[in-house]
Amino acid sequence: MRLARNPTIRSGDYLEGMLNDFVGKKSKLKPQKSASSRLVLVLTCFQFAFVVYATFLLYYMTPSTELISKPDFSWATKFAKQWTYFIIPPHVVSRYQEASNSLTPAEVCEIEKIDFEQKKSTDSLMIKLKTELYEEVLQFQDKSIVPFHHVWVLAFGTPNEVSLKKIVESYNDSRISFISSTYDFKYYGRFQMALQMEADFVYILDDDMIPGRKMLQILSHVAGTEKYENSVLGSIGRILPFRQKDYTFPSYRKFRSKEAGLYLPDPAYDITVDRIVQVDFLSSSWFLSAELVKTLFIETPLTFMTGEDLHLSYQLQKYRNADSYVLPVDPKDKETWGDSEHRLAYVSETTVIFKDIVQVRDEQWWRALSTGYMTQWAKMYPQEIDALFYAHSIEEVKALSPLLEKFRSTAGKKAYIAVSGGTFCPCEDAATALNWPRSVCRERRFKIFDLGVGAISGISKSEVPVVQAVYSSMRGLIKIHNPSVLIAVSDIDSHVMKALKMASETSSNGTTLVLLPRPSVSKVLWMADLRSTALPKWNKIHLSVNIITQNRVHSLARLLKSLEDAYYLGDEIPISFNMDTMVDEATIRLVNSFDWPHGPKTLRRRIIQGGLIRAVSESWYPSSDDDYGLLLEDDIEVSPYYYLWIKYALLAYHYDPQVSLPELASISLYTPRLVEVLKERPKWNATEFFKQIHPNTPYLHQLPCSWGAVFFPKQWREFYVYMNMRFTEDAKQNPVQIPKSRTNGWQASWKKFLIDMMYLRGYVALYPNFPNQASFSTNHMEPGAHIAAKDNVLKHDKSDFEVPLLKDDFRKFLPGGKLPPASKLPSLNLFNRVVSLKELKAVGAKLGTDVIECDSRETVVVDHQTGLPLRCASF
Repeated sequence: MRLARNPTIRSGDYLEGMLNDFVGKKSKLKPQKSASSRLVLVLTCFQFAFVVYATFLLYYMTPSTELISKPDFSWATKFAKQWTYFIIPPHVVSRYQEASNSLTPAEVCEIEKIDFEQKKSTDSLMIKLKTELYEEVLQFQDKSIVPFHHVWVLAFGTPNEVSLKKIVESYNDSRISFISSTYDFKYYGRFQMALQMEADFVYILDDDMIPGRKMLQILSHVAGTEKYENSVLGSIGRILPFRQKDYTFPSYRKFRSKEAGLYLPDPAYDITVDRIVQVDFLSSSWFLSAELVKTLFIETPLTFMTGEDLHLSYQLQKYRNADSYVLPVDPKDKETWGDSEHRLAYVSETTVIFKDIVQVRDEQWWRALSTGYMTQWAKMYPQEIDALFYAHSIEEVKALSPLLEKFRSTAGKKAYIAVSGGTFCPCEDAATALNWPRSVCRERRFKIFDLGVGAISGISKSEVPVVQAVYSSMRGLIKIHNPSVLIAVSDIDSHVMKALKMASETSSNGTTLVLLPRPSVSKVLWMADLRSTALPKWNKIHLSVNIITQNRVHSLARLLKSLEDAYYLGDEIPISFNMDTMVDEATIRLVNSFDWPHGPKTLRRRIIQGGLIRAVSESWYPSSDDDYGLLLEDDIEVSPYYYLWIKYALLAYHYDPQVSLPELASISLYTPRLVEVLKERPKWNATEFFKQIHPNTPYLHQLPCSWGAVFFPKQWREFYVYMNMRFTEDAKQNPVQIPKSRTNGWQASWKKFLIDMMYLRGYVALYPNFPNQASFSTNHMEPGAHIAAKDNVLKHDKSDFEVPLLKDDFRKFLPGGKLPPASKLPSLNLFNRVVSLKELKAVGAKLGTDVIECDSRETVVVDHQTGLPLRCASF
């Protein structure tokens, strides 16, 4: 803002007055001099001050401007202030500043007045020419805003063809064409004609729509924005029905029902649209990119008699991620309306007149919702279910039915099935295979989804339409229902499998695709007992089988046969053979010829004899925190259900985010019959011991198992570092001496070091507990490095170690037919006494012989990536 000069106090007067006062005051202190002397003195002082300090003084004393407010001249401000006080006394400055500060805003903001009026032409010819040119510019810009190439008036099978043609011809515009046919192409015909348009956008209208003059301009502007360029726009739309309290969906014409949906805008209920509103489909007019029109014909509609409006919006969302929007209008300006006579469309709506049309359209929108159409209800109320099954054939429906029924019969679980439909797997046939009434295919209730893939692909021999239809439909269903897992059989068509994989990967909820071999489906009914938060971790578990062998070829062959007969659920299971340098020829030939169909096979052979302690401890090392190692000596044999036990336990106790059991370091396949660490080795029966809780409850034990066990990656890294720091050839030099434990005297035993670490840090292993000690592994106690060794004076009774293998589904023995909650698992110390997990840590900490010296109420904290001890921490 330009500062104005005060008419009463000019800047020159301001400065002159200060100087006069200053000079006048000084003169009073000296004898009177002549007028010329005083004049010379004043002029000299003035010249001196002006030359040296004029810039600072003038800046400082400018009215209504404070020098201190100018940060770039702070140095000048300070300098100017000091010398101002020296040259002109403060009382003089203050008097004139008060005068300037008394200025009113009107005086400060006063501007110079213009003394002449704006010149106006009186030349009538120039005024006319300028006005005409301006109107031509406006007319050109109005035309260039929305250029249209053609208007096609379509008359299909109408008796009024002649009169309609006359109306078109009356416009005498070459851009307006009349196209007629004696055959009625119905509602889809106009969209078929739109495919021939050579334009960027097309505007398709019913004959009862009368858009305002500005509507096309508004549509073009909105469609040209990045947000709405991949959309279809209109002025009338519908929001499809919402789900009712009984979990069914009503007809969209149901009277006095809030859930029946909305008609927008709806003058009958004073519902207007004052902003852009997303709807489920548009009616009566459609403005969209010409490229999008072809999407309408990807799938054959339910009928060509009606429903082109819903089918268009459904197909656009399904295949192009394009949504439908109703544009707002200015209620005071009919030129902005998409339908300036809304009554025409409202009273002639075909769905109001014909009951059969309502039923057809109800069926149409329900089929769309059942095949992945993301309606406003689905967006407002996202669903969460446990499992969504997919079957491409009736045989697949039958194969998946036991697991589907288990999910649906388990309290608190939700599961639906989608079938390919059409010629591949009709919904009614699938319902029959599931022992459901065929009417479920017609109910508007979520249970079975018919994707109609067979109808879409028709007689095509290409896999493209099938993959496209399965992917787009399943992607939509996954978005609507957010299942924890998507389940199908593992031998499903490879192209369909790819489509399912792609669909599951688009899920923002982390849906996991689970592919099950058909023989395994009935073996994993326990899936329904897992929490929905654990199910998505199904594919995270990576187990490797690591066999330690040397010269017991017949024992090894028995172990390999039992491994081959087990259920692996389609998971990849790497296998490795770890052989010492003295391995015999028969064993080498066997491992070389062994074909393992479940994953890669690795052979390792030592150059220098390492002994059992190295053979076992170095047979496996985890590659990630989801890598688990099963260690098996060759005299072990496993149950067909061993892998199911491992996976079930890991998902229930380790991968469930709602379960905290950090003490769990291993899962045993074997149930012991002896108290191994006591000198007397008394017999022990877990079933009898826990009969007060439940005879067959699994339990936690501080003793690790060496006759078939899975070890966890984090604790195994710990064990590596611990054994490296504590390994001694002489067992007596080991500082860890567990009171009353016969393990203190063990020497060439990797298990002794693992027992010590688990004792000191309070770790436990999970053990099975079934009748007669039936287990997932057994030890045949055949001669080897320990059993029947020359230096081993201990005698072993085979009946004390060899246990029966489980040959049947183990779920029926569990408490309530499923694994109990982690908080209900009893825990035992090294000597088979029931203690809490906290007490286990307290006893280990009290011993105080870990690799780091800690307080009796602290345990060692370890870096689980390296296994290195870090510090002590309270437990």
